[in-house]
Order: sequence, then structure tokens, then C-alpha cells
Amino acid sequence: MISILFAVLTAISNGTASVLQRRAAADAPEEDALHLSLLRDLLRRPVWLGGIAMSAVAALCQAVALATGPIAVVQPIFVIELPFTLLLGGLLFRGSFPRSVWIAVAAVAVGLALFLTAAAPSGGNEAVSGGAWVPALLATGAFLAVVLVVGLRTRGNARAAALGLAAACGYALTAALMKDAMARLDHGVVALFSAWQLYGTALVGVGSLFVLQNALQAGSLAASQPMLSIGDALISTCYGVTLFAETLRSGWWLLPQLAALALVVAGCVGLSRSPLADGLATPVPRPSEVPATV
Repeated sequence: MISILFAVLTAISNGTASVLQRRAAADAPEEDALHLSLLRDLLRRPVWLGGIAMSAVAALCQAVALATGPIAVVQPIFVIELPFTLLLGGLLFRGSFPRSVWIAVAAVAVGLALFLTAAAPSGGNEAVSGGAWVPALLATGAFLAVVLVVGLRTRGNARAAALGLAAACGYALTAALMKDAMARLDHGVVALFSAWQLYGTALVGVGSLFVLQNALQAGSLAASQPMLSIGDALISTCYGVTLFAETLRSGWWLLPQLAALALVVAGCVGLSRSPLADGLATPVPRPSEVPATV
């Protein structure tokens, strides 16, 4: 129960961070794309710093969630980050919610609940054996290389989607490393700070943050956020099964799991096509801000 609570808090914090970071990144110069100068520009923007502060809160909540529950339970819950992000953005920048948005939000929520019920992730080890990390890191590196190349060779929303998926893979790897590192606390604080997984968490986390900022700058939130949310959930589940030996129901239970995933994807697509997604790029002016016409 504690892991679910902190997973929800993580999703809410990350959603808030995404809205704030998107507002800052959308105004950054296009020539800064994929350069460190982008981060220098963003560091001068209070809105972006607020987003980073919320990301720090999310990291703390995620650490607690991963330390108290299976990664295959915790990470899929983060899919609610997408509807929360768009609803928060709509509240701040538009103020209205079409019926289609609520239907899409309900689809995501029901789909997530159905998936967790049907899959029933359970068991697993608290830590990963050292040898298991080698093939996992090699496979992850190869996947990231392909996705990043696609992102570098495309523009607009295609780049945003590719980089969003790359960031999702990075954040999923960060979660796996964080969970493995937190398991070292059973042997004391010294064991935690002597574990390479802790420093891997920081390194991959910073790299994923850099990729995410470029995804947010490259195109609309509708292009990057679904890839980030759904990709993180699915890749993290794979890490939970392969690295931590967590188990999911199989057999005929795969049918409701696939139906649940289809429902989540449908909800995310519906949200990505909603006016709320476009509204995060350019705020709708309030009546008092609209120039008077003669």
C-alpha cells in the first residue's frame, strides 16, 4: 500500500514538473537543441527551476515506492502522469475540459487498474545479481543507440516522440538501478554509497533529463509524453521480470492484460489529440489580455 501511495505521488510530482519544464523549454532558442547551451538557457528560467524542484520531490517519492514494492507494480502506475499533466496544463492555461478528455482519462485509469489486477505482479528479489546487469545494460545501450539515431535524423513531433521514448528507457533504467541500490541499505549506509548502482542512477538520471528537455523542445507534449509514460511503464515491467525475477500472471490472463494495455493506449492517444495537449505549447490569453478591437 505504501509503494502504491508513493508511486501516485511520484506521478503527480512528475506531471507537475513536465508542465513547468515544457513551458520553459518551449521558449528556448531552437539552435540550442541537443547542445549544453539549452541547459544554460533553462537554468536562467525560474519556471524550469520549479520543474526541477518537483522532479527532485518525485525522485524521493520514487525511491520510497521502489524500496517498498515490486518495480512491475510501481512503474506502471506512472502512466497516470500523462492525464494528470494534461489536466494540470489545461487548468493553468485553458481552464476548460471537453467531455472527450474525461473519457480518455477514465480509459487510462480503468486500463491501468485492469492491467495491475490481471497481471498481479508479485514476488521478486530485492537486489540484482551482478552478472545479470551485463546483458541488461548491453541490450539497453543498443536500444538507446537506435532510438537516439532516429531522433537525431528527424524533426518536429517525430523527434519529440523518439527522444521521449529514449528518455523513458533512461528513466526505466534509472528506476531499476535505484531499486537495486536501495536494497544495499539492508547492509548499512556505507554499502549504499559504495554500490556502483547508486552512481549509475545519478548518471543515467541526468542523461535522461537532458534527453527529455530536448524532447520537450522538439515538438508538442502530445508527441513526447505518451512515449515517455507508456514506454517507462512497459520497459520497467521488463526490468522487473528479467532483473528482479518478478512474476506476472500468464495463460488466459494475458487476454485481459492486452485489453487493458489497449485501453491505456487508446486513452493516451485520445489525450494526445485533445486541445489540452496543444494548449500547453501556447497559453490561451485571458479575456483581459485580448487586445480590444475597434
